[in-house]
Amino acid sequence: MLRAVLNSGDLRRRLPSLLPHCRPMSGSSIAAIFSQPSPPADPAAAIQSAGLDLSHPNTIPALLVHPDLASNYPAASSFFSWAASHPKAAVLNSKCFNSMLQLAAANGDADHFWSLVSSMRSKGYGVSKTTLEAATESFRSKNMAKDADMIRAAFAAHARNAAAAEACKILRSDADESSKLDKLNELGVEVTDELVASVVEKVGQFPRQAMVFFAWVEQTAGAGIGWGKVYNALAKIIGREDCIEEFREVLQKMSSKKLGMDKEVYVTLVDRFLKRKMVFDAVDLFRFAMGGTEKPSTEDFLFLLKKLVVSEDMDLKLLMRVVRIYQKAGNEVKCSVFDAVIKSLRSVGKLGESGRVLKAMEEGGFAPDSAVHGKAVLAMCDAGELEKAREHLARVEKSGYKLDPRVWAALVQKYSLGNDVDMAVSCFPEMLERRSGNQVGCALEVLVYGLCKKKEAKEAFKVLKNLVSEKAVVPWQTTYKYLIHKLIRQGHLKEAFDVLGLMKDNGFPPFIDPFLAHISKSGTVEDALGLLKAMSSKEFPSRTVYMRMFQGFFREGRHEIAQQLLSVSPGSVRNHADVLNLFYKKKLEESAAVAL
Repeated sequence: MLRAVLNSGDLRRRLPSLLPHCRPMSGSSIAAIFSQPSPPADPAAAIQSAGLDLSHPNTIPALLVHPDLASNYPAASSFFSWAASHPKAAVLNSKCFNSMLQLAAANGDADHFWSLVSSMRSKGYGVSKTTLEAATESFRSKNMAKDADMIRAAFAAHARNAAAAEACKILRSDADESSKLDKLNELGVEVTDELVASVVEKVGQFPRQAMVFFAWVEQTAGAGIGWGKVYNALAKIIGREDCIEEFREVLQKMSSKKLGMDKEVYVTLVDRFLKRKMVFDAVDLFRFAMGGTEKPSTEDFLFLLKKLVVSEDMDLKLLMRVVRIYQKAGNEVKCSVFDAVIKSLRSVGKLGESGRVLKAMEEGGFAPDSAVHGKAVLAMCDAGELEKAREHLARVEKSGYKLDPRVWAALVQKYSLGNDVDMAVSCFPEMLERRSGNQVGCALEVLVYGLCKKKEAKEAFKVLKNLVSEKAVVPWQTTYKYLIHKLIRQGHLKEAFDVLGLMKDNGFPPFIDPFLAHISKSGTVEDALGLLKAMSSKEFPSRTVYMRMFQGFFREGRHEIAQQLLSVSPGSVRNHADVLNLFYKKKLEESAAVAL
C-alpha cells in the first residue's frame, strides 16, 4: 500500500507543497548523505547545504515519504535515528513518528516499529488511524500476523484510555448528576469491561463519582458486559460508612442477578469494615458471600469470628449469626475453632467471657465436645470468674458431658488459693453426684496442696479426713504422702499418725520414712510408740520396723531413748536375736570408747 502511494503521480504533484522550504531534489540528497558507507562527520552541514529546514514541522514527514528516501529504508532509518539524537538540528513531532512507523512496518522491521511506539508513548504521541491501517496491512502481507494483532490491541487500548479519560473528566466536573449522564451518553463509546476497569481505577477514591458512572453503565451497557465484574468493582468502591445504604442496594442487585462476590473484593471489604468498626456490615457481607459460588473459606470464617470476640462491644448475637451462616452453608465448625477463639479472648483480657461465647456458638449450631467445655471452664478459672466457671461446669455435666477430672481440680485449686476453702470443699458434693469417690482424687490433691500453701497442714488434714470418712472420697497415695510430710514438718505428729491410718484403710502401704527420720532425730519414746500404734492392726508391727527405729536412735546418738523404747517393747521384740545383737554390739562400742 505504501509503495503504491509513493509511486503514484498524485504524491509527486504534492511534494512541492509538502516541502515548501526544500529544493525538489532534497529527498535524494538526504538519501545520498545517509546511504554512504562512511557518513559525513557533520551531517547537519550537508543537510543545510541541501537547503533543508528540518525545524519545520512538515519537513521530516515529507522527506520520509519521498520516493528516493522511502525506497531506501536503511537510509531513512539512519536519518531518523540521527534526527532523534539531534533535537537542536531537527524537530520530530507525531507526524514524523507516524511516517517512520509506516516505513518500518512496510519493511517488516518489527523491532524498530515497537521501539518507536514506546518512544512515542513516552512523549505523549499517539498512533494515527492511517498509520494503524497501513502498518496492519503491511505486517499481514508479510505473514507477521502477531504484530498486526498487537497493533490492533494497542490502538484499542489507546482509544479506551482516551474514552476513560474523557469520562473521568465529565465525572469530576461540577455539573449535576443528570447533566453528567447526558454528557456520558454523548461520548458515544461502547461500554466494555475494559472501559469500566479503566474508569474505576481513576475514580476509585471518589465513591459519588463512581456511583454516577455505574448508573450510566447500567443504563447503557449491552448484553456483552460482564455484570459480575461491574458490580464487584462498584461494591469495592462504595463499601464504606458514607455510602453504606447504596452498598446494601448493590448487594441486593447482585442477589437478584445471582452474581457472587470475588474473593479479593470480599477480603478487602471485610477488612475495611472491621477496621472502621462496621461489625454488622461485615457479618452481613459474610452472609452474602456465603450465598455465592466463591464462598469464604474456613480461614475467612475464623478471621471474622476472632475479630468479633476481640471487639470492644462484643455482640454475641452477631457471633451466633456468623456460626449459623457458616453451618447453614454446609460447613462443619470443628472443635479446634474454639481454641483460636480462646487465644483471641486471652489476647484482650476477656477470658472470663469464654462461657458466654461458647454458649452463643452453641446457639448458632456449634456442637462442642467435653474437651471444649473443659477449655471454657479453665479459661474462666484463669480469669478468676470462678462462679461462672462453676455454673458452666455444673450445667454441662448435668446435660450428660463428662469433663476431665483436671477441670474440677483447676476450679478447686482456684478456690483454695483464693482463701475460699468453703467453696473449694463445696465442689466435692457436686462432683460426687456424677462421679464415685475414687474419681475425684485429682481435685482433692489440688485442694490439699492449696490449703497447705495458704493455711496450716492441720486444716488440710481436717478437710481430707472429713471427705474420706463422710463422703467416701479416696485420695491418691501422693496426696497422703504430701500431707504427711507437711504435718511432720509443722509438728503435727498426731494428725500425721491419723493420716497413716487412713492410708492403711485405703489399702496403701504405710509411709513411715519421714516418721522414722523425724522421731530418730528429735522424737520421744511416746512419739515412737505412737507411730508403732498407728501401724498396728490386730498384730504388732513387724520386728523390722522396731529394728529401723532402734537403728535410727543409735545413728543419731540417742542410745538412752533407744533403751527406753526397748524396755517398753513386747517380749517378742526384746528377746529377738537381731535386737539383742544390735544392743550388745552398741554396748561393746560404748565400752571401747570409754577405755580409750
